[in-house]
Amino acid sequence: MPRTRTPRPERRPLLTGMSRRRPDDTDRLFARLDEARLADAGHLAGRLRRVRRLTGDKRAAELQEIGEALEVSILAVQERRASIATIAYPPELPISSRAGEIADAIRRHPTLVLCGETGSGKSTQLPKICLEAGFGSRGLVGHTQPRRIAARSVAARIAQELGGPLGREVGYKIRFADRTGPDCRIKLMTDGILLAEIQRDPNLRQYDALIIDEAHERSLNIDFLLGYLKRLRPKRP
Repeated sequence: MPRTRTPRPERRPLLTGMSRRRPDDTDRLFARLDEARLADAGHLAGRLRRVRRLTGDKRAAELQEIGEALEVSILAVQERRASIATIAYPPELPISSRAGEIADAIRRHPTLVLCGETGSGKSTQLPKICLEAGFGSRGLVGHTQPRRIAARSVAARIAQELGGPLGREVGYKIRFADRTGPDCRIKLMTDGILLAEIQRDPNLRQYDALIIDEAHERSLNIDFLLGYLKRLRPKRP
C-alpha cells in the first residue's frame, strides 16, 4: 500500500530584529539625524543605540540630552545654509561657463572625474561649485593638494573670491599650520593631512564632499586616498 504523508504546516517567515522591536521615541530622533551635522550625526547615533538598553529616569534624561544636542546641530546646519552668499565665477575662466552643468553632475553622482586644461579654473572654482551644489553645510568641502604652497595659495584665492578673510569660510591645514575655524566651509590641505585624519576618523565624518586634486600625478598618497575612498563610498555615498 502506498504511504501517505501528512502535509507540514506552512512555515512563517522569521521576523527580523527591527520587526520584533516596537517603534519608540528613539526612532523619531534617528529619523532626524540626516538633518544634523555629519560629525554630530555619527556621535548621536551611537548614543541612541546605547539608550535603547536603558530604562526609567536614566533613559528619559539621556533622551532629553540627545534631543537638545540634535536640535542645536540641526539649527547650525540651517544657519550655515541660510548664510551662503551669492557665488560668482570669473568669466575669463573656461570652467565658469560649465559651472551649472558640473554642479548638477555633482548632485547626481557620488563620484565625479573632472578633466580640463591647466589654467581652466578647476582648483579654484570646483570648491565653490560644491557649495552651490548644496555641500558645505553638514560638513566641510575638503580639497587636497600635493604641495603645501599650493594649499595655501589656492585657499587664499578662493577666500578672496568669496569676499572673506582667509581662515573664516575658507581655510587650510598643512604641517605645523592650521588656518581653519568653526565657520569654515572649504578646507584646503595636503594629501598627507587627509591621510593622517583617516587614522582618527576612519569614516571622515567632518567632510560631506572631498576633492582630490592633481589626481593624474598618481603619487603614492593620491593612489592610497583614491583606493580608500572607493572602499569608503558604500558607507558614505
